[in-house]
Amino acid sequence: MKVAFATQDQQRVDAHFGWAKHLAVYDVTPEGYHFVQDFGFGEDLAEDGNEDKLAPKLDAIRDCAIVYVAAIGGSAAARVVATKIHPIKVPAPEPILDILDKLQEVLKGTPPPWLRKALLKGQDRQHDFEDDEELKR
Repeated sequence: MKVAFATQDQQRVDAHFGWAKHLAVYDVTPEGYHFVQDFGFGEDLAEDGNEDKLAPKLDAIRDCAIVYVAAIGGSAAARVVATKIHPIKVPAPEPILDILDKLQEVLKGTPPPWLRKALLKGQDRQHDFEDDEELKR
């Protein structure tokens, strides 16, 4: 599962989604995690109220299941959710590696329903052929 982090310093979740200079993407499994890519964004995207700044960010994280942010506006949150990405707001700046360690531990156990659903992002839906047989009747 890919996870994105809104960050200014590439070390902590410390950025508002729309104003983030970086979106760091990691791949996380119960066995571990690894860095995938850092998407950098120019200063011109930091203007408040500029909805166009969201399009490149949404495109960058389109295959992520979760995005961790320090803050996110209502319209940005709606657009993130519409792309089937679960936004998570952290209450205070937190090191990305600490979040990754916690997330990996949760994945080793029984993840909550929202996280199990997020884990399925990008996978083909498994077809239940028994349901098909009932539909034919």
